[in-house]
Amino acid sequence: MIKPSSSSDVQPATRVDEGGGSQGQGLNVLISLFAQLPGMGMRSARRAVLHLLTHRDSVMVPLSAALAKAHDDIKICGQCGNWDVQDPCSICRDSTREQDTLCVVEGVSDVWAIERSGAYRGRYFVLGGTLSALQGKDPEALGMARLVDRVAEDNVREVILATSATLEGQTTAHYIEDLLADKNVVISRLGQGLPFGGELDYLDDTTLASAFCARR
Repeated sequence: MIKPSSSSDVQPATRVDEGGGSQGQGLNVLISLFAQLPGMGMRSARRAVLHLLTHRDSVMVPLSAALAKAHDDIKICGQCGNWDVQDPCSICRDSTREQDTLCVVEGVSDVWAIERSGAYRGRYFVLGGTLSALQGKDPEALGMARLVDRVAEDNVREVILATSATLEGQTTAHYIEDLLADKNVVISRLGQGLPFGGELDYLDDTTLASAFCARR
């Protein structure tokens, strides 16, 4: 005769994450953290974790050391808002760059995209986002006052508004134009090659270089 199972006899089910498959709690935490990275879903996160586990010495150990060092060493540049191991950053410290040209971008990823294009040799100002009441991004949060001060202190001749061709990006650009309207500075914006709704980090290098050459 088969004895009926009591509630105390029932073993808890192993946690199954999205997309199937089961792992221990430690692995689930690691997979969940990887899944938070941009462009990483649960499937991609599991593949990344498996790759690390199967290449511990050649990938996992160097990666963990590099992440720890980045956490300790990388800081925000006090002048432009870029990420670097030194403050001011290497771009701000480079005396060969154009000192009187300032490119205003939304984020550090935009700085990296423009640098990859090789079309610009001036300096930057990173806003850290766009104007948005819903996200609490007002002029103060984006450092607009610091931008005005830097234009004056560095004797900037041209300000390039390289915000994305989104509604928020264009609204932010218009605000900066009005803010600097009474300053003795040329204000230009990226020209052809930027589709409406496009973000700088997703553009290819040739398109971005063309936009810089055709700024107006």
